[in-house]
Amino acid sequence: MTCDLSARIERWRVLYDRESKTRFLFTIALPPEEPRPLFWPSLRRERVAWAWNQYQRQCERMAWLDDDSLPYLDMRTGTEIFAEAFGCAVHRPEDNMPFAHPLITSARDVARLRVPELRDTPLMYLFEMADELRERAGEDALVKMVDVQSPLDIAALIWDKNDFYCAFVEEPEAVKALAEMVAQLLTAFLDAWFARYGRAHIAHYPSYYMPDGLTLSEDEVGVVNADIFAEFFLPELERLSLRYGALGMHCCAHARHQWQQFLRIPNLRVLNLVQHPEVIAAAYPFFAASTVQMHTCYYGEGDPWTWPAQLPADARVIIDVPADTPQQARTLAARLREACESAEGNQRETA
Repeated sequence: MTCDLSARIERWRVLYDRESKTRFLFTIALPPEEPRPLFWPSLRRERVAWAWNQYQRQCERMAWLDDDSLPYLDMRTGTEIFAEAFGCAVHRPEDNMPFAHPLITSARDVARLRVPELRDTPLMYLFEMADELRERAGEDALVKMVDVQSPLDIAALIWDKNDFYCAFVEEPEAVKALAEMVAQLLTAFLDAWFARYGRAHIAHYPSYYMPDGLTLSEDEVGVVNADIFAEFFLPELERLSLRYGALGMHCCAHARHQWQQFLRIPNLRVLNLVQHPEVIAAAYPFFAASTVQMHTCYYGEGDPWTWPAQLPADARVIIDVPADTPQQARTLAARLREACESAEGNQRETA
């Protein structure tokens, strides 16, 4: 099955162009028609079948729903995948996401770790799943990125956090050494992934289109100060952004004290924060001049079609709205399209 995505992709490209007057895109999320399988390697057949069914429905939806979403092959995972590749044991509950158990407990343990060869890690089963889905859908089908976290976020899964955070002060070189090992495996994976499935993809969370670049989570920065961010976190984010051309970043930490540091990340294309409404309301004007924002937890008060007029005049925003039924989705799409165009028109008149 193939879908003509050219018109919608062009709308995304225009939004990412800082010189354009386009300020809004919107996606409408309908509930899946069947329960999603757990993120277990043993359920890869069920996961492929589920992702394929979802992709077909997304393609069909394009004919009757005028939003800006794009069909994709859903390769979403848990956070455990890279920690597991280093040898961490994984707990896979039947009612929640899988998670990694720490492998090391002190700086001394870092020296005994080695960067595994990608081909020898459990990560390879993800390529097998994506290969099968791509073979069914065609080589132009977009693939959703697996759950990528920053090297230090992954290191925080490998190293017991009771000791890890102290090590930023007491054993900084060991922290950097582990993060560098993680970065080597992570970039080996990403280089192979992009070579196989193309640079364009759907972000791991939330589901926005990236014509190139990398999307990841940065969730450990809430518990460190700005100096530690600048010394440890910022350099690796800079390297990844420059290596892949751009960065889309999710952060659900209490990290308002790091916002000024976020502005230093080169080519930060999309930012997703998950916080209380009053924090997100402050984020829209703060980041308006620097990046596209998709803060899925809050866009404004009242009905969704009133949100574009509530957002700062210079902010570029991807609005994501849930709908319970196809009819509700169609109504939301029509009203949002009108509201977005009206808000953009008003800005041009006052410019």
